[in-house]
Amino acid sequence: MAQALTSGTVVPVIEYLMVFQERDSAEEVADQLSENDEFASVRVLSEALAGEDDAEDVDWLVHVTVDTIDDQTGAVARALAKRFTALAKDHEGWLDELRSSGE
Repeated sequence: MAQALTSGTVVPVIEYLMVFQERDSAEEVADQLSENDEFASVRVLSEALAGEDDAEDVDWLVHVTVDTIDDQTGAVARALAKRFTALAKDHEGWLDELRSSGE
């Protein structure tokens, strides 16, 4: 779990990473999640696929950080993981459980 420094206090940060093959899908999901300022940050990133030379061979990631949950294994963190799994699936993506700390 990452940590952020806020007003001199260390705050735990839980991260979730959703993966999409289409940039439009990633941007749409990020826009939906950014609408109500519920999360510390929501960013769209690109990640080149291993072993691929073509610049178009990338996955599109939505990186979400949450700094309002203390327990990454608690009910709230698990509920967010389920929410992100369903949201990603609705947009032909998935939640990368290996790189998400809220699992």
